[in-house]
Amino acid sequence: MTGAAVIMGGVFSVFTTLSSIEYKMLGTGMAVAILIDATVVRGVLLPASLALLGDRAWTMPGRWGLSGRAGESGRPS
Repeated sequence: MTGAAVIMGGVFSVFTTLSSIEYKMLGTGMAVAILIDATVVRGVLLPASLALLGDRAWTMPGRWGLSGRAGESGRPS
């Protein structure tokens, strides 16, 4: 995932070498946005939220998922 973000950031940073100012702004903005997403969101916030949620992060709430315990479907028999 991080490798793909680095490649995409490199591709968008190539836009900064073009002559039109709009392409330069687009390339710079997209490259920075992708690198921030890869480092801050996927590298810091996602693991932290999964650690805080624990097992609740892996179950669907209510009638759509499990009742919270492994092996139970949450449906009446």
